[in-house]
Amino acid sequence: MTEDQDRTAGQGKIAPYGTWESPLTAAALAGATIRLADPVIAGGRLFWLETRPEEQGRQAVMTLADDGSVRDVAGPGINARTRVHEYGGGALTALNDGVVVSHFDDHSLWLVAGHSTRPLTADERRYADGAADPADPARLFYVAEDHSGDGVRNAIVSIRADRVVTRESAEALREPATVLFDGSDFVAAPRPSPDGGRLAFIAWDHPDMPWDATTLRVGTLTDDGLQDIRIVAGGAEESVIEPRWGTDGTLYFLSDRRGWWTLHSWSPDDGTVREVCHRAADFGAPLWTLGQSSYALTGDGRAVARYGENGLDRLAVIDLSDGSLRTIDVPFVSLSSLVVWKTGTVTEAVMIAGASCDTVAIVAVDIADGTVRTLRRPAPATLSPDMISRAEAIEFPTAHGRTAHAFFYPPMNSAVTGPEGEKPPLLVKVHGGPTGAADASLNLSIQYWTSRGIALVDVNYGGSTGYGREYRNRLRGNWGITDIEDVTAAVTWLAKTGRIDPDRVAIRGGSAGGYTTLAALAFTGLFKAGANYYGVSDLEALARDTHKFESRYLDRLVAPLAGGEAVYRARSPLYHLDGFRAPLITFQGADDKVVPPSQSRAIVDALRSRGVPVAYLEFEGEQHGFRKAASIIRAQEAELAFYGRIFGFTPAGPPVPLAIDNLPGASGEAPTAGAGADGGPPRGGLRTR
Repeated sequence: MTEDQDRTAGQGKIAPYGTWESPLTAAALAGATIRLADPVIAGGRLFWLETRPEEQGRQAVMTLADDGSVRDVAGPGINARTRVHEYGGGALTALNDGVVVSHFDDHSLWLVAGHSTRPLTADERRYADGAADPADPARLFYVAEDHSGDGVRNAIVSIRADRVVTRESAEALREPATVLFDGSDFVAAPRPSPDGGRLAFIAWDHPDMPWDATTLRVGTLTDDGLQDIRIVAGGAEESVIEPRWGTDGTLYFLSDRRGWWTLHSWSPDDGTVREVCHRAADFGAPLWTLGQSSYALTGDGRAVARYGENGLDRLAVIDLSDGSLRTIDVPFVSLSSLVVWKTGTVTEAVMIAGASCDTVAIVAVDIADGTVRTLRRPAPATLSPDMISRAEAIEFPTAHGRTAHAFFYPPMNSAVTGPEGEKPPLLVKVHGGPTGAADASLNLSIQYWTSRGIALVDVNYGGSTGYGREYRNRLRGNWGITDIEDVTAAVTWLAKTGRIDPDRVAIRGGSAGGYTTLAALAFTGLFKAGANYYGVSDLEALARDTHKFESRYLDRLVAPLAGGEAVYRARSPLYHLDGFRAPLITFQGADDKVVPPSQSRAIVDALRSRGVPVAYLEFEGEQHGFRKAASIIRAQEAELAFYGRIFGFTPAGPPVPLAIDNLPGASGEAPTAGAGADGGPPRGGLRTR
């Protein structure tokens, strides 16, 4: 898209950037914030999980009826989430005649079969990432996380689905699960072989994260438990994930031993490991949440898989005998959670799919001819195609002669255009992780900004996933350096190419992206405002106070804490308050266990005492990421109001009250429509004062 196309996105009235009226309200955005997860096939039926923002973020267990209708099979009393590793995932397990659900409120497992729902456990463990034994479907294998004693213990356990555990018997049955393995700090993906004789699983230890180094282990299942456990793949500097057994007893998995997560196999007959299909592309993703499924076996010598190239996902069928790959042309740019669904002679790949101009959906793709069926789209797009700003993949030079990646979204509104000769303001979006990734699928939270006349760049800085292990490892020891270099390089490149106004740039991010937001404000003068969502301000405090899963994460990203205190302090925004000049708004969940509220409160209090303009919103009952509709609406409206108040423009729509400390002339009231933030004449766009 040319500069002229950027400016003339709409052909209607002319209005300053940032003031455009948009049909995408914060309420509509909250209603569209419906997450889909964990599609599984059980008894020939499709089940999945779906959030309910209007029900305090409850995650419902859904199924697809024969007539195409959907229903909540577990009822409003079940919230299908798990807090294993705090990030959860893998809360739904398929059986022959139903599903087993991890219930968020008390961590118990519930069997949902037919029209009945009953508990399977009543202990204090958290359960996730389950699988049923094909040879004994009532025997289940789970990742269990025990918080009942000193420290957190993770284990592979087995549970019987044909036993009944009542609340009354809970005290007498403190051990409903049999521990099979607890010899590593972390475990994932227990997967029984087709004959029920072996169990494969992933294990790793501090200080590694599962994208740094894991091992694939296989043991023999006996009446006495799991014996003869051995490592069959993985080790130092190799991440092995997603083990799955073929019908012939071959074990398949993803490994990045050659620089990319690609499909490998292990033969139990001779113990050999081979790469099934090599391509310079990631077929997997970081194991932030359990139960991930980037590929699925069809049972007839093939696998269906998603892989990423240049930030875009593709769907392919792999011949397991010769490694040949056939790409299926589908109208999607992001794919996840693949499972195979066979009905008659048709084999379909069911997955969660995102497109560039439509909202996320569960779809089924016929792997023979590529026919696509949309099975569930819970939140249809509220924007017409001519209102949607499509992602433009960009590459730009960054520090040390390297290249970094991002997706750029120019302002887009069919009813409005910006003033002649004016460049749009820019909002820099920093994803979390930091080993996460931005993708090109339709994200209504991005369109919220572009439809109001604000350009946005979603940066896949060094350390992001989808560009191979070398790119991911750029952040090793360099968190707070490489990420800042890359987000600032993105702004510089967009300014040099005439796409944005470099004097009107704000930055926003959540979690690890919140840390980069704070660090960019502390260590550069490039950004004129920042929005921090539950970000890290004190690295040492995070290393000491965070949950087990991430308690040694910073060993790789920063330095080992013992002896590295000076490095932690040097990169912590909380200890570089003199560098802050730009106003900051911070959003925090009161129940966040990943980045505790103390992190946000500390930086806000410190900046407030130094006279830096700050606003702070803390949400009761929210954790690491907001799920409640009221929280989503309040945060989105407050962030827009914040930019308007700071930069002197008036957003379209009703005024939003927002208290900003230390802002001259701020009274907590929004300016009336048509007035500037100080009550004077309106100013054009996101201009600094």
